[in-house]
Amino acid sequence: MKSKVVETDLLCVGGGIAGLMAAIRARDLGITAVIAEKGATLYSGSGRLGNDHFWCYIPEAHGGDLDAFIKECMLTQLGPMTSSLGRTVVRTWLERSYEIVKLWDVWGIEMKHDGKWECSGHSFPGRMMTHLKYKGYNQKPVLTGEAQKRGTTIMDRVMVFELLGNADGVTGALAIDTRDDTFIEFRAKSVLLGTGNLGRIYPGITPALLGNGTRPFTMTGDGRAMAYRVGAELLNMEMLSRHAGVKNFARSGQGTWAGVCRDPEGRAIGKYVSKPDIRYGDIVIEVDKQIFERYRQAGRGPVYMDCRGISADDLVYMIHGLENEGNVGLLAHLKEESIDLTKNTVEFMTYELRCQGRLQMNEKAETGLPGLYVAGDEVAASISGAAVFGWIAAESAAQYIKKASISATQQQKIEEKKEFVKELQTRTQGPDWRDANLALQQTMSDYAGLIRSEAMLTAGLNHLRRLKEKAQRTIRAKNRWELTRCLEVLNLYGLGELVFLAALERKESRGLHNRSDYPYTDPLLNDKLLSVKQVEGKPAVEWRNTPA
Repeated sequence: MKSKVVETDLLCVGGGIAGLMAAIRARDLGITAVIAEKGATLYSGSGRLGNDHFWCYIPEAHGGDLDAFIKECMLTQLGPMTSSLGRTVVRTWLERSYEIVKLWDVWGIEMKHDGKWECSGHSFPGRMMTHLKYKGYNQKPVLTGEAQKRGTTIMDRVMVFELLGNADGVTGALAIDTRDDTFIEFRAKSVLLGTGNLGRIYPGITPALLGNGTRPFTMTGDGRAMAYRVGAELLNMEMLSRHAGVKNFARSGQGTWAGVCRDPEGRAIGKYVSKPDIRYGDIVIEVDKQIFERYRQAGRGPVYMDCRGISADDLVYMIHGLENEGNVGLLAHLKEESIDLTKNTVEFMTYELRCQGRLQMNEKAETGLPGLYVAGDEVAASISGAAVFGWIAAESAAQYIKKASISATQQQKIEEKKEFVKELQTRTQGPDWRDANLALQQTMSDYAGLIRSEAMLTAGLNHLRRLKEKAQRTIRAKNRWELTRCLEVLNLYGLGELVFLAALERKESRGLHNRSDYPYTDPLLNDKLLSVKQVEGKPAVEWRNTPA
């Protein structure tokens, strides 16, 4: 295996929306930036195929009361997702969002509809609209082009798998170039983590198809795992969430559908809309994503998305939104099966469990480790948040590197990691990454799923640790593509262990964290976050206050 060293002011780990925005801003501020993306920046990350809603505050559209806007936002799906960030972070996010919207529009991402700002979807009927409707099908090529114009070094097919540094600060990272089998040492004055969601840790809705999820197959919480190993703080790893949408097609875009959710008798299952409305859709999906699952379990389902009665113009508007959201495969299937949405209903379902755990971050996109920044789905699943905090992270890094320098290398650690990567590729016997991944998913589902208890969690933790040790010792990669999958799975095992530890510590039931031995919600924990970090090589769990 070849080796090389790459030096930069800012290393962006992940070439999604966050990484690209950070690199663009870094170059505008006169510092060097490298993007290391294990896929290709043109089509990677949660926003790889587009998006059609952008959470933002536009004074001319929403009025001058930002506090009222924030209050409205917290009523929707963004409330549970962002409540643990603290008011200062959310306020900073929204204050800077319009700036990003205007930039994107100038760069060539159509943020206006018929020449004006238009808000629709993800809102309650008759109330303030919180999401800008835009045409994001080309957002990744446009942002990639803007980064390239500014001289950003983009390294596609490069997987960063280990951070360098310690509690005193991050000094770089280690990576594999899967195209030419090169081991890369990045020496960086600052690092942005934008590696995305934590997927593939629980079984999907079609377990045999590991890639059938609302997020890219390769998003496996790598940033969280790497940051944890150098001492960064992870929050609420035990908390779960779920998404909902078309049955067996795990896709985002629920806020784009304009119909009404109805039971087999044609009754609306929610109280918010009674007929298709392109402005709102049926917000009951966001109020209660579990509703489809409960209807199924009670024998009252299936539940259908009913767009019948929609006007021809509104149908075009909805289809265009679904295309911009990246649902081209789903639309092709509907066309192939001759499913006319003006005449046919479409079955909806609740999707798989998601781990909500995130990296600690403040309003400057800073983690608790000097030189380490975070943005995107590492902290909140939103295109808007990724763009805003990627931008802010570069601004913070530009200030930090004025007093930072390229630090001495951790040569022993580098050699150990290089030997381990080599060993993964030269093992002749042992399980492959799929076997290890499926074993992890089954363990998480069986012991740390929707119903938890101390006995179940303890048994599951012991089982997972045994599997983790076995995977570390025996998993093998037959080629460089499988090498990246192996490294992902090992990260997943590490994060799965933290889910168990945090779930044991949270002795209450809250949200989708249901403890049968503690069935009540403890009000004393309402404003608390559960933190886990590595201290002297071991996980340490403690409670901390939600930031202001």
